[in-house]
Parts: sequence; C-alpha cells; structure tokens
Amino acid sequence: MPVEGTYVVDVRTGTVGRYVGQTGHTLRLRPLGGGREWVCTPEKVRPATASERISAQTAYENARSRGEVP
Repeated sequence: MPVEGTYVVDVRTGTVGRYVGQTGHTLRLRPLGGGREWVCTPEKVRPATASERISAQTAYENARSRGEVP
C-alpha cells in the first residue's frame, strides 16, 4: 500500500497520480497539478519513478502555460 502523498502510476493507463487516500478496497488518486480524483485498485498501481514524475509535471506545466488547464 502506498504512503499518502506518494506518486504512483495507474498501470491501466500509464497516468501518474498522487495517492490521497483509500475508500474500501480502492485507492484514490489525484493528477499532478490537482484536478478530479480517480480510483484504482491496489494491484493496478506501482510507484512512479523520478523520471515519470518529472515528465508528468513537465507536461502539466507546459499545458498550463498554453492555457489548457486552470
């Protein structure tokens, strides 16, 4: 089980998210930069590498600079 606040990868989609809690048997994940949470089962996540975390953060910052995200 990840520690709250750590970054994980949803292996179903390859999306990096921050673990924010658990509801029953599902994990609640939030995208980098905030946004709507999504749920995933524990067996479908793995720890994000530093490279994956940096890449996701860079993609978010680039989208924000283009005005694509608030």
